[in-house]
Amino acid sequence: MDFVREHADRRESADHGGLRWGVEPICTVLSEHGLRIAPSTFYEHVSRTPSGRDRRDAMLINEIRRVHAGNYGVYGARKVWLALNREGVPVARCTVERLMRQEGLAGAVRGKVKRTTIPDPQGPRARDLVRRDFAPLAPDRLWVADFTYVSTWAGWAYVAFVIDAFARRIIGWRCGSSMSTQLVLDALEQAVWSREREGRPIDAVVAHTDRGSQYLSLRYGERLAEAGISASVGEVGSSYDNALAETINGLFKTELVKPRAPWRTLDALEIATAEWVDWFNHRRLYEYCGDVPPVDLEAAYYAHHQAQLTAVPSNQ
Repeated sequence: MDFVREHADRRESADHGGLRWGVEPICTVLSEHGLRIAPSTFYEHVSRTPSGRDRRDAMLINEIRRVHAGNYGVYGARKVWLALNREGVPVARCTVERLMRQEGLAGAVRGKVKRTTIPDPQGPRARDLVRRDFAPLAPDRLWVADFTYVSTWAGWAYVAFVIDAFARRIIGWRCGSSMSTQLVLDALEQAVWSREREGRPIDAVVAHTDRGSQYLSLRYGERLAEAGISASVGEVGSSYDNALAETINGLFKTELVKPRAPWRTLDALEIATAEWVDWFNHRRLYEYCGDVPPVDLEAAYYAHHQAQLTAVPSNQ
């Protein structure tokens, strides 16, 4: 029906007499090719008053497009459905799935993450205090750190992250043009500063990394000790020993880096990373967090903790 509607009023070029195609000729040609449709069927279809479902679908399609585009185009049907309901747009998940298929919308598909840190098997390193347990019971108990690479027209760029494992919140990050100790130190400094600004103690933090030489450097270890943070390093050269940090790297590459490539400069990447981190922390629905943003899960933890403290009677 859409094909007939689109082409019925189309005219040939002046070289062909400028003839109008018309509904009847199009239906005739389609019928000759096995797609039987009568002109009366077409006219009945176009004159039909849209049903309530048609009108609601049209409204929902606009909402779905908005949510999908407003979240870096990475949400699949489940997260679009969750986001709409969080915004007060009640809709069934199966309806979102149907309309997204109809519109050709889909979520991002993650690829493999390439490791960038260079292990230093001869260097001194801390013990593994995590043992692949990346589910602490409170914020500022476990931070994980890693960095990844991005190709730009100006050369390779590197992005370091520090993540609080409780809610998977990115609390520190930095872009640079080299895989240097300063790069990972700057990301750590931002993490320390952000928690201090919020008035959160960090003396119980374990900072876990892989065996990259940047993280085993004397400067990095000294800064951890100065902040009262315990260092932890994976026992073996396996991605599973720093799986959470690699997961965030993978999301970063899938949701921001690959869809917006090619990147021209380090500055362009840095601006985009700042925007992505803000979205990731404050608006991205994270399944691990119960389908709420990381910041919301942290806020819920502190609200619950404060309520418990208030409920405990003081000793007279």
